[in-house]
Amino acid sequence: MATIIPLIDVRRASSAAERDAFVRAAANAPAPGESPSPCDVRGRALRDLRISVTDRCNFRCVYCMPKDVYGRDFPFLPHAELLTFEEIARIAAIFVEHGVRKIRLTGGEPLLRRRLERLVEMLASLGDIDLTLTTNGALLARKARSLRDAGLSRVTVSLDALDDPTFRAMNDVDFPVGRVLEGIDAAHAAGLAPLKINAVVKRGTNEHAIVPLARHFRDSGHIVRFIEYMDVGHTNGWRMDHVVPAAEIIAMIDREFPLEPIDANYTGEVAQRWRYRDNGHEVGVIASVTQAFCRDCTRARLSTDGKLYTCLFADTGFDLRALLREPYSDAQIGNAIAAIWRGRADRYSEIRTAATQRDSRIEMSYIGG
Repeated sequence: MATIIPLIDVRRASSAAERDAFVRAAANAPAPGESPSPCDVRGRALRDLRISVTDRCNFRCVYCMPKDVYGRDFPFLPHAELLTFEEIARIAAIFVEHGVRKIRLTGGEPLLRRRLERLVEMLASLGDIDLTLTTNGALLARKARSLRDAGLSRVTVSLDALDDPTFRAMNDVDFPVGRVLEGIDAAHAAGLAPLKINAVVKRGTNEHAIVPLARHFRDSGHIVRFIEYMDVGHTNGWRMDHVVPAAEIIAMIDREFPLEPIDANYTGEVAQRWRYRDNGHEVGVIASVTQAFCRDCTRARLSTDGKLYTCLFADTGFDLRALLREPYSDAQIGNAIAAIWRGRADRYSEIRTAATQRDSRIEMSYIGG
């Protein structure tokens, strides 16, 4: 029988060594006699899991993977450090046992992971879950049908502008917007609908693209969501004056296409939902900077190399890969996940200031959006 190690307080486990000790202690401790669906210290349930399947990307978007940092010689993770598809499917099944009902595959750019359809098929077999994927759309035209056939439910495409010069400047690899639009059309034809189109808005760069994006998609049935430029990671040069507030974005659209607010689909939904008064179709904004939604956050993130992060703005994760590659049972790994979540107290967006320290923040390309 495994030795029971006294649990340390997860909120005081600041170093990697302390967090590793916590994970192992939690795995070896007896499971508490309560629901397997844990709630954190603020009463937030675990409902959403975002899985990064690669830390690589074929774009160098200025707000995520700036080229001056992620250059030709950047040391991406070697293949042996990535979770295998079997490991991802196993850990995902354990999360589903603990209340997760939505799984989103992210990156980096997830479609760069070879044979991703096989992983989609494995995850789709877990039962009644919403299985989605976020992509930059570069490879979507040739992948959409096979992803749908494998069991993917929906897809979200990142598209920051419709005019080619702005789009090429933002992806910083001179990729044409037309090929992303082809991918969106292919996903729609394959049945990966309704699509969500995510546009990060950075002042001085692409705020002029807001209304054209709204106009282009407002009769399509696809849902455009405009995202405030966020201080994720520490390499994107974020400043508060680069943020275009969600209220300003909505006002810009409303002047041309009158809007009215609509209720959230579920507790913890990140987007504020609006609809056009004349056709009832939806548009949204994600206001992590100006209107924090930490109080309802139900999302956990699994990095490419198997670390669990309980906040997009975290600086340290919990190593679950070690448990997967050692003789720990699913029940023990589930104990560790539940203990981590029950100790979660994250509310970064509620306490953010312009002076908040960002030097050690984990990059979004490593844990997904």
